[in-house]
Amino acid sequence: MIKSGTRLKSQVCDTQVIVVKTAESLDDLRAGGAAMVPLDDTSAGGTLDPDFSGGAVMGKRYVDEAGAEVLVTKAGAGTLSIGAVPLTIKEAKPLPASD
Repeated sequence: MIKSGTRLKSQVCDTQVIVVKTAESLDDLRAGGAAMVPLDDTSAGGTLDPDFSGGAVMGKRYVDEAGAEVLVTKAGAGTLSIGAVPLTIKEAKPLPASD
């Protein structure tokens, strides 16, 4: 299982993330359809899957149903996903109304 604080990068685009909350599902974390690798990995990449080319927004947190959460530290062209299921942007909590 991937630990919180782990930095990962995409093999097919510029996307980089840091793991905020870990879950078993993160073992299949992908960007642009390809598995994400540790930041210091120098292996050759692949090609961006057109079905997963929606992009990742820098500074946004992405979550899945299992509770995993990643923070995008460098934007890229690939969509973040767990397997074939795209992650969703975590919505900000609404502030309480003032009277």
